[in-house]
Amino acid sequence: MLNLVLFGPPGAGKGTQSQHLIEKYGLIHLSTGDLLRNEILQGTELGLEAKKLMDAGMLVPDEVVIGMISNKLDANRDAEGFIFDGFPRTVAQAEALDSLLKSKDSAITVMIALEVNDDELEHRLLLRGKGSGRPDDANPEVIRRRIKEYNDKTAPVAGFYKAQNKFTSISGIGSIHDIFDSISAVIADKA
Repeated sequence: MLNLVLFGPPGAGKGTQSQHLIEKYGLIHLSTGDLLRNEILQGTELGLEAKKLMDAGMLVPDEVVIGMISNKLDANRDAEGFIFDGFPRTVAQAEALDSLLKSKDSAITVMIALEVNDDELEHRLLLRGKGSGRPDDANPEVIRRRIKEYNDKTAPVAGFYKAQNKFTSISGIGSIHDIFDSISAVIADKA
């Protein structure tokens, strides 16, 4: 089973590359944002708990998100593997994910980080913001804050996977095809 953490700051190209990975490897895309919305829509116990917290302006605790991931893994037992997108964002989440996967006789195969400099990220997000209607992609100040948040809080997760020899960094600058070829080469080496 191929379990991939696709990592990188906002605008690095994770969404674009995820689509290619799904097509080539038959992976299930696990976006924590999508999971939250789906659980809420279905009115599950976890979804109702998450909605109550979100409506109060609070973050959804890791245990709730891990529960949702567990449900998704259980619902797709015959999957070729999973792409984890937007999770883990902290070392504590990475540890919890490892424990969850171990309990299901699985593990993260590789974390691939798309490296893109801050100026390019800002440029990409502003371009995306023109067509997406997302206010967080249209304001340079908000974009810089999101990138800083990633660098300060999320980037340390890379060290967790480096310690397990599961981390690989590739350039997220270039053609979509070339970047995908680099990702595929990493997967061929690690899987």
